[in-house]
Amino acid sequence: MEKVNLNTLELTEFTGKHNPTQHCRATFPLFGANGTQSIATVYFELDPGNVLGRHTDSAEEILLVLDGTVEAEIGDEKGSLSKGEIALVPKMVPHNLKNTGTGKARVLGMFGGANHIVATFDETWLPVDSNTVDTSKMAG
Repeated sequence: MEKVNLNTLELTEFTGKHNPTQHCRATFPLFGANGTQSIATVYFELDPGNVLGRHTDSAEEILLVLDGTVEAEIGDEKGSLSKGEIALVPKMVPHNLKNTGTGKARVLGMFGGANHIVATFDETWLPVDSNTVDTSKMAG
């Protein structure tokens, strides 16, 4: 059994190279390097006012808000998501999340049909100095 405690994960801090409000703490708890065959997950936290950053993913994604309130932009649509709500992000559709609440937002993304995910952001991330996240290049 693969088991992950989202409350004790080691998170990496990322900041947009030219946009300090693009700031999150994140990790991929389960993905191909951990032995998954056809799904992957990402967990991230956003402080109030911070954004994840506009990007596309190589697979369809379900976003589940675990805590807080976020404004989700998915393609041309915009709406609010709160604790316990989910949203569907189709494959390769640009999307972004902004923490519009007063506390930390915690979100779990689940990718269907793939254990290898490539996310391509509009903005370069620091400290990695890249605008792509490719799970095939991550150690499990």
